[in-house]
Amino acid sequence: MIRQAFKMKIKPGFEQEYKRRHDEIWPVLVKELEAAGVSDYSIYLDEETLTLFAFQKLKDHNASAALPETEIVKKWWSYMSDIMETNPDHSPMSTTLPEVFHMD
Repeated sequence: MIRQAFKMKIKPGFEQEYKRRHDEIWPVLVKELEAAGVSDYSIYLDEETLTLFAFQKLKDHNASAALPETEIVKKWWSYMSDIMETNPDHSPMSTTLPEVFHMD
């Protein structure tokens, strides 16, 4: 199992909208993530900086690298682009975070 963490940012004033959209996440998107080997996926918000901290587990033999090419992920990115900092292709601007400590 691979543990992965990354951070993103939401735009000011969209904290509740971000949560609402994720409370109503599309079942087809969840299925796509699961099929790619993603599990135990959580996103946390630092309300002072509007930084989102995301954590997920990936199966050792996962297909998560292919997720950005799927239509449903591209559609989700477009749906979220008005409330997040994004790249020109609407993908969230994100930074992978190195693991510096882990305890089971």
